[in-house]
Amino acid sequence: MRFLLRLIGYLSVAAGFVALVIDGARSIANAGLRFTPLGEVLTAVIHERYQAIQPAIERNLHPWLWDPLVLNVMRAPVAAAALLLGFALLWLGRRPDEVIGIVTRR
Repeated sequence: MRFLLRLIGYLSVAAGFVALVIDGARSIANAGLRFTPLGEVLTAVIHERYQAIQPAIERNLHPWLWDPLVLNVMRAPVAAAALLLGFALLWLGRRPDEVIGIVTRR
């Protein structure tokens, strides 16, 4: 399980750096700060299912959760979201610390 978490974490970090380079090149070309929002990428990737997310959250979880929380997350840069997700998965997939000072052989 740790291997899978680390693999997905490394892939997510790599995708975050790719998105960071693309957004940086776009910002240099436009002579202004430009980043790709997470909602725009999700719309391009999952098409019709993206429109079903709002009613599902409002109906199953809570209507208040959609407007302030999820919409702000969808406006976040893809690079930041991918890097945060990747580092979190790498942290979850790390090896446990060895306990020092306990005798294991008798």
